[in-house]
Amino acid sequence: MKTTLKIIRLIAIISFLIFSSCRKEEVELVQPPEDETLVVNSTIINLIKQAVTNDGSYDNIIDKANCFNVKLPVTVAANNIEIMVASNDDLIAVEDVFDEFDDDADTLEIFFPITIVLEDYSEVEVNNYTQLNSYSNNCNGENVIDEDIECVDFIYPITGSIFNSNNEIIDTIYVNDDRDLYTFINTLDQFDLVTLDFPISVILTDESTISIDNLVELEAVIETYKNNCNEDDNYNYDDDDCNNCTTNQLITYLTSCSNWFIDQLERDNSNNTESYYDGYVFDFLPDGTLISQFYTWTYYGTWTASGTANNITVIINIPELPECNNNWVLHEIEENPDGTKVDLRLGDEQMRYVNTCI
Repeated sequence: MKTTLKIIRLIAIISFLIFSSCRKEEVELVQPPEDETLVVNSTIINLIKQAVTNDGSYDNIIDKANCFNVKLPVTVAANNIEIMVASNDDLIAVEDVFDEFDDDADTLEIFFPITIVLEDYSEVEVNNYTQLNSYSNNCNGENVIDEDIECVDFIYPITGSIFNSNNEIIDTIYVNDDRDLYTFINTLDQFDLVTLDFPISVILTDESTISIDNLVELEAVIETYKNNCNEDDNYNYDDDDCNNCTTNQLITYLTSCSNWFIDQLERDNSNNTESYYDGYVFDFLPDGTLISQFYTWTYYGTWTASGTANNITVIINIPELPECNNNWVLHEIEENPDGTKVDLRLGDEQMRYVNTCI
């Protein structure tokens, strides 16, 4: 019996040595393709990290900070109206309060304590504005170029494998979101080789998707599109009302209705221009001409619209009505039972056309 056990143990040891030898030989001889292997400090791994860094700009209406976001839920008071912000959609409720009146001073109060999520997804409890400002002061200011890439997003899940050449351990990776991928990349060391399972897909800000077959393609896509969008890294909560606007939509509104009038006009940091064009009506024609009438007087000009979403430019030129003229940006199209409003802005200047046509 003892002899039999010794034979079995000997066979097991020999088998283990043969397996280990074969595995080591396989690791040495069978290398994954370079265009599918991530290594620490490579260009592509740094680009991926930038693309999955936590973007804190989407909730600037609350914290006015681009490098972190407030963890939800949080309670705030917008113009003294208490709002529970439990999801990103609730940020619109805060904006709606601020948008209700054009001539009031908008204020927001945060009910502390809150938790903020930093760029590396670490979390910090904040108990007052002094502490909050100590973090926000370390963020880049409005529209200052930062390292995070917001124009390219990964579609999950992403799978792959990791091999550590130091301890020869092979493991499987499985990531479900940006936080997972950032944490994984941040914990890699110089001995780790990561192979991703291609194809993987990314989505751009215009909601188009790109299928990618290797790391060379991935690096090219991120480099090509990383600055191809407006990252909206400012504190102006009311500059995103045209996320879904199109030039065709605007042209349809303006040309389908006649007799537009101006109910809001602010130029040169003054609202005393509001009454400049009382009684004037405006007709936008499909051929790009613009006609304004005031009693028996008629004025002729031109108009154009180009761009997409929050970057639609409306150029108006009526030589005899100079306060109308500007390279305006479409701020909002509002349709309600009382009619339609087309709101144009440029910095602090504003011109709003109104029509009872629906």
